[in-house]
Amino acid sequence: MRFVALIVWFVTALWGLYMLAVWLIENDTTRKGNAASRLPLPVILSHVALAVTGLGVWVAYLLLDRSALAWTAVGILVAIALLGLSMFARWIPVYRMADEEVSVPVGAMSGGGAGATPGAISGLGSLRELPAEGSFPLLIVLAHGLFAVSTVVLVVLTALGVGGS
Repeated sequence: MRFVALIVWFVTALWGLYMLAVWLIENDTTRKGNAASRLPLPVILSHVALAVTGLGVWVAYLLLDRSALAWTAVGILVAIALLGLSMFARWIPVYRMADEEVSVPVGAMSGGGAGATPGAISGLGSLRELPAEGSFPLLIVLAHGLFAVSTVVLVVLTALGVGGS
């Protein structure tokens, strides 16, 4: 079970790194009119740093077979989970904003011609740009969360001695 936990933790980390890459690419603070991210950089970096540290502690547990390392990994996972839940809670409104986007029919732009301003729709005003986390694919977010919960369960069960050592 402890090697399954390692694999699940690693896959979770890969999906997390994918979302980090998307966030870093889309979070262009130099572009005028770009929506500010709702995910604070210190929270993101703490989440990533703890995830990498926890994964390292888990590998050390697998190599040394010390129960103190397993329980340390559990403690780190609790911190990771709390940060992850706070980011997920801040991401939900952004996802709902993206879900409510209006499809713009051809010619609906103000002026209707080549000189129309993009983002200005007749009768609706200008559309807001989504924060960087609005580009996260829903499937990746849900898979990351599901695998994160699975990681916590597997690591706690292993630390408790369920499933053999």
